Amino acid sequence: MARPIRYPRALAAAIAAVFAVFLFGLSTYEVAGQRPAVAVDADDLGGVVTGPRGPEAGVWVIAETTNLPTRFIRIVVTDDQGRFVVPDLPKATYSVWVRGYGLVDSSRVQSEPGKVLNLTAVPAPDARTAAEYYPAQYWWSLLRIPKPSDFPGTGPSGNGISPNIKNQAQWIADVVGTDACVSCHGMGTKATRTIPPSLGVFDSSAAAWERRVQSGQAGQQMLARLTNAGRARALGMYADWTDRIAAGEYPQTAPPRPQGIERNAVVTLWDWADPKAYLHDEISSDKRNPRVNRNGPIYGALEASADYLPVVDPVAHKATQVKLTVRDPNTPSTGANKPAAPSPYWGEEVIWNSQANAHSFAMDAQGRVWIASRVRPNQTSAFCREGSTHPSAQAFPINQSGRQVAMYDPKTGRVSTIDTCFGTHHLNFAEDANDTLWFCGGGPVVGWFNTKVYLETGDEQKAQGWTALVLDTNGNGRRDAYVEPDQPVDPTKDKRINAPYYGVAPSPVDGSIWGSVTGFPGAVVRLVPGPNPPQTALAEYYELPMKNGQPVEAYAPRGMDVDRNGVVWTGTASGHLVSFDRRKCKAPLNGPNATGQHCAEGFTVYKMPGPNYLDSVSSGSADSPYYTFVDRFDMLGTGSNTVPMMTGNESEALVALVNGRMQSFRVPYPMGYYGKGFDGRIDDPGAGWKGKGIYSTFATRAPFHTETGKGTTSKVVKWQMRPNPLAK
Repeated sequence: MARPIRYPRALAAAIAAVFAVFLFGLSTYEVAGQRPAVAVDADDLGGVVTGPRGPEAGVWVIAETTNLPTRFIRIVVTDDQGRFVVPDLPKATYSVWVRGYGLVDSSRVQSEPGKVLNLTAVPAPDARTAAEYYPAQYWWSLLRIPKPSDFPGTGPSGNGISPNIKNQAQWIADVVGTDACVSCHGMGTKATRTIPPSLGVFDSSAAAWERRVQSGQAGQQMLARLTNAGRARALGMYADWTDRIAAGEYPQTAPPRPQGIERNAVVTLWDWADPKAYLHDEISSDKRNPRVNRNGPIYGALEASADYLPVVDPVAHKATQVKLTVRDPNTPSTGANKPAAPSPYWGEEVIWNSQANAHSFAMDAQGRVWIASRVRPNQTSAFCREGSTHPSAQAFPINQSGRQVAMYDPKTGRVSTIDTCFGTHHLNFAEDANDTLWFCGGGPVVGWFNTKVYLETGDEQKAQGWTALVLDTNGNGRRDAYVEPDQPVDPTKDKRINAPYYGVAPSPVDGSIWGSVTGFPGAVVRLVPGPNPPQTALAEYYELPMKNGQPVEAYAPRGMDVDRNGVVWTGTASGHLVSFDRRKCKAPLNGPNATGQHCAEGFTVYKMPGPNYLDSVSSGSADSPYYTFVDRFDMLGTGSNTVPMMTGNESEALVALVNGRMQSFRVPYPMGYYGKGFDGRIDDPGAGWKGKGIYSTFATRAPFHTETGKGTTSKVVKWQMRPNPLAK
């Protein structure tokens, strides 16, 4: 038998490396016993991140460039051997660096695609320095909530908490979470956990906070929120928080580095809009069919701040604008809201100046963009009012409403204005023959718009309708005469409820229209339109599962969606993801006892990841999601067609429930990601992970509160999920 040929170790390694280059087309190689091999194509960057103790697993590699028409950032996570590949980069020069928990940022290195770039991680010198890179939630969790024994409040002459606040959970909902400060700001960012010296000199931190919340054009609104709950106690809570941080307190528990599928995420960001404007929502495709508008532009809504739609072309990496208009030149402008007090960033400048006040979107099958957008003053047209022949007005006339509809057709470049009697806020298409748009924002009514009728006839009055929310209190299965919300139940009649939809989503199972109701404890509502909705629509009302505040499970929902099984999903200010499955209900769903707390068994509550507030026994987490979206087409790439996801407004992440486990896909740069909406798109069904993704925006009202400070613009954010951290 022939003896094997033995080569010197170095020669053997060299032969193996040459063979690897020949066989796999590697642009670089690593020999045995050294850094593991990383393959890159001509449009990738790749390499290994090492620190003093060897390879750094679960840290981010960030590549940023301003060489393209708009700023472009792509971020990946290292694998368990510290390897990384930043895939499919447009040709440009990039600044590349490492960020991770337990580290400080490495030096930025200039490089170009096609290069192998081995990077050196820099350990933080101490735990306090390391904490500067933690998500806002970890700092926000240092907030000390009044203890349960402080409730109900005893007023200004007592403990400073309003008597209207009955328990700790309601305080969190009204003063802390997404029904309060976190509804507009990512609290816990460095800009919010410190008091800017430019604010002035004050006798106390509470006085500084009282001045601070009055800054800018929303100052009176913010102060009123705290006043209603107990101004002195609320200001004292925030002052105590920032005082302790200024004295050196910091989060004692470090966030976990990305694990498992979290390491497969590729996050891409593009700049759009301008530094004075703030985004609310974006749209990339038809939520019923995410193959619409393939590789097309992403549209954004600048709530209250400017009269244009920011647009990003994700192929050309270019940002443009679509100008919005109003029908009535007397439509009010947010520019009339002068700053209550000068801003530390903008002084007395009026930075928000919008008549349209665009909010949210839906895209139809032809790529037309339907927008909740103001077109007139609040007084409604004659056809909306009493005496009108409009069927909905005859049943429930409307005299005042805010925000109507606009429609942008990219084929013509034209924006059309549409007057609706009902107000608009969020909107979603039903899966029906009429392409019916359903709206929340109408207060006591739910509105709809038959886009097929409108596009065929141009008749906006004929195309629209609305209905009051009426419970089948007498349980006979049909809508009858009803008592008003402030009247007692009459077992012979139905009952109208005042439960304004915040989120709205048609069920793909049975065509019912679900909505979330904010407030405390909050609810989900099901509306069955019937054959003549203004006269036949019936509602069902399900409050979140609370028992007089003890024990608290979940409360204060906000955005919501419905999955393919008809299950409703919503995130709550209590730091939970909540599902409601009507099929689990045991008690009658209509009748005199079906008034809210009759189907606790229909709810399932999932705690969000991360730390909780100090002294809180009434919340699950210090995270507080704004919007909930169900991925029904595996656009994220987790392999499932039912993935509910939330905007982790404090965890700076897309938080998704994947196979029963909460996963956090963070946006580590710039720190301060805060979203208000999601959608997704499939650009190329045959391209695997490369051909699809989930989109969101940086949607904080104060983009200057993010890591990069004044001058920061809102950004489009895209998440994609590779099969492994090195996939190209």
